[in-house]
Amino acid sequence: MQSGILASGGLSHVTIDEDLDRNILDAMARKDLEKLRAPPVNKLNSGSSEIRNWLVVAGVVEELELDWHDYQPCYRTPAGNGCGMAFTIWR
Repeated sequence: MQSGILASGGLSHVTIDEDLDRNILDAMARKDLEKLRAPPVNKLNSGSSEIRNWLVVAGVVEELELDWHDYQPCYRTPAGNGCGMAFTIWR
């Protein structure tokens, strides 16, 4: 029997921060606990606080391998407003 976890949801909100989002996903894939413990707190405000949910998931799945992930920055305006969306599978 094989088990796994599938997750989807937003990372940065209001103004998309692709670097932050990609760094979080990369740190989860590499199990880089140092990076996962130290995201800039000032960037975890407003809707981007949802990144904290991803950090909790990273702890829950630490024994699993991040098997697949995709990232889509969903821009709503030319000013950069929107949401960075991530989709992941750990096995």
